[in-house]
Amino acid sequence: MRFIPTAVLIGFVNAVAVNIVLGQLDNVTGFDSDGPNRLVRALDSVIGLPHYHWPSLLVGVITLILILILERTRLGALALVVAVVVGSLVALPFSAVETLSDIVSTVPTLPGLSMPDLQTAVALLIPAVSLALVGLVQGAAISGSIPNPDGRYPEASADFRGQGIANLATGVLQGMPVGGSMSATALVRAAGAKSALANLVAGLVMIATIVTLGRFIGYIAMPALAALLILVGLRTFKPEQVLLVWRTGTTPIAVFLVTFALTILIPLQYAVIAGVGLSIVLHVARQSNRVRVVRWIFEEPGSRPTEVAAPSTITPGETLVLCPYGSLFFASAQSFREQLPTPTRDVTGAYVVIRLRGTEELGITFLTMLRGYAQELADRGATLMLAGVDADLLSQLRTTGVITVLGEENLFPARPRLGDSLEAALAEIEARSL
Repeated sequence: MRFIPTAVLIGFVNAVAVNIVLGQLDNVTGFDSDGPNRLVRALDSVIGLPHYHWPSLLVGVITLILILILERTRLGALALVVAVVVGSLVALPFSAVETLSDIVSTVPTLPGLSMPDLQTAVALLIPAVSLALVGLVQGAAISGSIPNPDGRYPEASADFRGQGIANLATGVLQGMPVGGSMSATALVRAAGAKSALANLVAGLVMIATIVTLGRFIGYIAMPALAALLILVGLRTFKPEQVLLVWRTGTTPIAVFLVTFALTILIPLQYAVIAGVGLSIVLHVARQSNRVRVVRWIFEEPGSRPTEVAAPSTITPGETLVLCPYGSLFFASAQSFREQLPTPTRDVTGAYVVIRLRGTEELGITFLTMLRGYAQELADRGATLMLAGVDADLLSQLRTTGVITVLGEENLFPARPRLGDSLEAALAEIEARSL
């Protein structure tokens, strides 16, 4: 779950909340709107006010009012069930009000075992992997944004493992592959769930209900269910989270807006993937521009350094101590190089010391840039030194052959005490100048 940025999660969760509301407008109004996505269909529903089926709207309004009133009584979470049942009873005299039996066949039986057809396994392999990835992304987005009742977030590995086992079991019971569901999560929380066992209990209750009351489930009025889901969607929307993103910066805002818009306009799984991809691209672009190189000036040996802007040029015999701040990775290599002083003429006897303490490794792009800069200095009579070189980075420099250009004598390994490596480099420069 950690690979999904917070802005993506907030955009996804709040857009799903809006989707829940928009997706139920047809059921609660009894008007079948047209359009390529839910936003267009919602606008069509608003424009189609004269064509509403008013008994359906009446059932929805009554159910909504009952929920708001009954949940303040001792019924508590059971108010949701009672309100839907009462709303469905109100709908009985109106034959035109759509019920669950108008959409699916409701019979008091459970699905039987259905063993997989191994002959189709190869053909279904790629679709199965695609569905698994989509399910993991969607499930991670939901579980990463909604904590458990105890305030802790689910463990990613356990969450994925449970989802996989459940889908394997569902596959042999004539079920469909599923992932996380924002509407179902919001509904179970609204019903008063206190632990992760809530879904298991809900499944057992569902089995008992289908077996004992299967004939009556078909009479549940769709406007009553729609009213319940609309209320759940409204309560799921978190304006304080949106405001937090809005105050954070341009990159989170852009990621949030893209994820939010795409979640409404296209299938949820593609919206999440697009949001993650955009977040990665913007993060790389932002980090590449955040690298900053400063010069350290020591007033006297052993004193603490003063930071000033790095110069753009070098003079003969000059010693420059440079310290970079920021992420040193492939995207920041160009920005890093642009801040290094350039030897525009003969600068014999000059030294450029770059402090790399804390950098464990560098990418090939960065190593290529350092090798080119070292050669550029050498061609003008100057020397590049690296101080505070980590053991892993030193091994990397040797393995890639960059050390042949830099020179082993110009690398100073990191030491436990801060400043010792840099002092060794400055002492070496002083010794060479004698």
